[in-house]
Amino acid sequence: MPALATGAGHEPGLYAMLAALPSQLQPHVSRPEDNTFLQGMFGERGLHSLVKIHERLQHYEESKPVPVLESATVLAEELSKHLEGKSENGDIKELVKLLGNPHMKSLLSVHDTVAQKRYDPELPPLPEGVDDEENSVKIIRLVKNKEPLGATIKRDDATGAIIVARIMRGGAADRSGLIHAGDELKEVNGIPVEDKKPEEIIRILAQSQGAITFKVVPGVKDDAPIREPKVFLRALFDYDPSKDNAIPCKEAGLGFKKGSILQIMSQEDATWWQAKQEGDANPRAGLIPSKQFQERRFALRQPTAGTMTLPVQRTLSRRPSGFRRSFRLSRRDKKTNKSMYESKKSQMYDMADVPTYEEVTPYCRQSGAKHRLVVLVGPTGVGLNELKRKLLISDPQHFGVTIPHTSRPKRNQETEGVEYHFISKHLFEADIHNNKLVEYGEYKGNYYGTSLDSVRSVLSKNKVCLLDVQPHTIKLLRNAEFKPFVVFVKPPRLDRLRETRKNAKIIPSRDDKGSAKPFTEEDFQEMLNTAEMMETQYGHLFEKVIVNDDLTAAFSELQSALKQVETETHWVPVSWTHS
Repeated sequence: MPALATGAGHEPGLYAMLAALPSQLQPHVSRPEDNTFLQGMFGERGLHSLVKIHERLQHYEESKPVPVLESATVLAEELSKHLEGKSENGDIKELVKLLGNPHMKSLLSVHDTVAQKRYDPELPPLPEGVDDEENSVKIIRLVKNKEPLGATIKRDDATGAIIVARIMRGGAADRSGLIHAGDELKEVNGIPVEDKKPEEIIRILAQSQGAITFKVVPGVKDDAPIREPKVFLRALFDYDPSKDNAIPCKEAGLGFKKGSILQIMSQEDATWWQAKQEGDANPRAGLIPSKQFQERRFALRQPTAGTMTLPVQRTLSRRPSGFRRSFRLSRRDKKTNKSMYESKKSQMYDMADVPTYEEVTPYCRQSGAKHRLVVLVGPTGVGLNELKRKLLISDPQHFGVTIPHTSRPKRNQETEGVEYHFISKHLFEADIHNNKLVEYGEYKGNYYGTSLDSVRSVLSKNKVCLLDVQPHTIKLLRNAEFKPFVVFVKPPRLDRLRETRKNAKIIPSRDDKGSAKPFTEEDFQEMLNTAEMMETQYGHLFEKVIVNDDLTAAFSELQSALKQVETETHWVPVSWTHS
């Protein structure tokens, strides 16, 4: 191959530029060791050889070469046969040996593939014995690699025929466009399947390598399928297809965890949808239970109404700057007073909605838009108030809390709108009736509660509103107005609770006039049990879970999560962005 020369009208080649670089860079290099490094790097013989090869290949490609022969492999085989009888000559022996070398054969095969532009896999010849009069039969060949074919089969109860039940979107069968749902399968690699169970056929397919030949009778072809719009769902439960006895094909199932984002590829089957994990490079979809099917299954498992209700254990206290103090009502108080923080909707309302999937869409807060409401949830004593306090102290201009309402008379040292908003019992009951409260309760004959307007007031000041509530009220806040980001703060293991809370105390509200009490073993166990019940019953509503093992680490994790909520894209319910 001739060497390249730089003639008039041509840009200097890459090799020439590389050779000239050291001398051109020398005036700009101050240290001798840098100059030595550059000289050594650009003078390296291996680099020069690679650049020369690159330039020559580029020049060769620009000349648009045409292959002298498109079948060098055939020519080599013919030549080998012709020379076999004349192998007494040493040069001929060496040539025959060279042409028979596997590497040479592979090289010639690659040459022929490029020369003929024959890049598709080569399929074997058609099987013999195909009935020409059987016009309705199709012979299909697919080249199978490591991925599954992406089709499920079933036996027709009426005819006993093996039918293609579904084609998985994005799979090999779907991409081929040759096999369709409803086709009747007659043979696989020449093996009749009429007398075989679907499981046996699946084993045959799993063990097959390379090209697989199908003999099928086409089903009734429907009109061209309507292209389904992109739908994304957040999974609200864990799913393992290997443990699902109802799925038609465990191998075709798609497993996922609570919180996974699934792109729905097909909803043609009312029982089994096709989906793939959002962001997964694998184009093949997998089977997941449909929303309706999973709701029916979950409904059958639901316990008797009322058996999973959570103990409501918190009340409001009179605190400066709108702080709320949490405490556990005594057994006597639980008997004589209504539980704090009931809401207009009962917990039976939550149990009626079975968590399966929620349609979501990407959302990023725009500059100037109101902040998302931050809802903190957790059992009494887990540290919600401490985390809120640290956030407020860290940036009082950015974070804010609501000021509660009460029907209790104002005391001398109290100021309206600082400790509480003081309203009459009649007006409080009117607000309850008109659903103006996030949550409320009655304690020693007085109402206490958090109004929706108090949340709006904080958000209207371009602040992040921090709100801790009982988990059954989250659903009332999950709307386009508040777009709540729900953080569940859970306790660590029992031994860590004993260690980290050994000097801590449960502080009752000032209204209770009680004294602070140290945590007991019963308090720790109740905290763990309540956290477990909260996560079991309402975990599908939590977007972030933080274990408060160490307050400083938990605060740092919360700060980071809230920063991401404000600046990054998150998946939120479609109803929050679509009017």
